[in-house]
Amino acid sequence: MEFSIDAYAFGKMVVKGREYTSDLIIYPDGHVDSRWWRTQGHQLIAEDIHGLLEKNPRRLIVGTGAHGLMKVSRSLRELCEELGIALEPLPTPEAVKRFNEAVTEEGKVGACFHLTC
Repeated sequence: MEFSIDAYAFGKMVVKGREYTSDLIIYPDGHVDSRWWRTQGHQLIAEDIHGLLEKNPRRLIVGTGAHGLMKVSRSLRELCEELGIALEPLPTPEAVKRFNEAVTEEGKVGACFHLTC
């Protein structure tokens, strides 16, 4: 992947020069899906990101919101461990920084970001 997240502010993220105002997924190949929503609101479960998990990222960075209100389910944590995916849930401002570092260092990184809360 040859790009990074350009900017993040509460409710807004700029990726590859394009502004997004809804939660989004970034796949390891760089594809951005801005139509993403979770079935249980502020609880992230495996079914919410099954397409991303199918792409076999080495690392999964989860932006849990500006204040970290979105939680990662235990079942998703366990699944990532079984699949050998390094899971990093962080408040979104920190997750953006970590994502930019990880794609530079590691390459095959997937991420999902809650842009508010």
